[in-house]
Amino acid sequence: MSNRNNQANKQAARERLRAERERQAKKDRLRRQLVVGGAIVAVLAIAGGIGVAVATSGDDTDAPLVKPANTSGPNGTTITVGKAGAKNTLDLFEDPRCPGCAAFEQTAGATIEKDIQDGKYKASYHLGTFLDNNLQGTGSKNALNALGASLNVSPDAFLKYKYALYSKEFHPDETGPDKFADDSYLIKVADTVPALKGNAAFQKAVKDGTYDRWALEVSKAFNSVKDVKSTPTIKLNGKALGKDTPQGKAAPSTVAEFKSMVDKELKK
Repeated sequence: MSNRNNQANKQAARERLRAERERQAKKDRLRRQLVVGGAIVAVLAIAGGIGVAVATSGDDTDAPLVKPANTSGPNGTTITVGKAGAKNTLDLFEDPRCPGCAAFEQTAGATIEKDIQDGKYKASYHLGTFLDNNLQGTGSKNALNALGASLNVSPDAFLKYKYALYSKEFHPDETGPDKFADDSYLIKVADTVPALKGNAAFQKAVKDGTYDRWALEVSKAFNSVKDVKSTPTIKLNGKALGKDTPQGKAAPSTVAEFKSMVDKELKK
């Protein structure tokens, strides 16, 4: 279970931190920005030669908002997967770098996917990036950009990619390197998903940060939910599932426990 800190709830400070992380990420990618006639020329070291790209100045908060397909809401921050007529809604509050979220997905992910397909409930995903503040780095935001690119392909690609990111094979240790900050690593994980393997449009969106601004908007929406104090938090029809802890409800830790709690709250 990963706790949200108070500083992450202060929007102004959060945006300043995001801007700084993005500047550092650009340095890590060997980008040197030069001001030329009001534009920025980014010189990137590329294997076999040097590539030059031109971009406008500013961080992600100034970038145009590109909303992935299969989203809704004013800023495309509503991510709901499943049959529109499903009577029940499962809400999942997660952060891509959260180890507790990875453990929950490894346990209950396959069950949730089947329940969605069966129309038992539709699932609404609320994704945060607060661990980029807590642990430093840009992995949560970068992974969320990549998840947006997968959602633009299809809801099924989004689900399968999310499960792959949280898998034992690919999810990084909380105290280890920020692997999700590396675009090539995110693409490597995506190559295990048939709909994303070798998908040029998906890969371009990951590398270009097409959905970086959208990722910030999704994170803002996550932060606005005041009764969620930790991740993962799982709700069914608005009621949190799990055992009480000082940080809130601890998500079910077994498939049997998850199924039992869901069945108690289902609208028939």
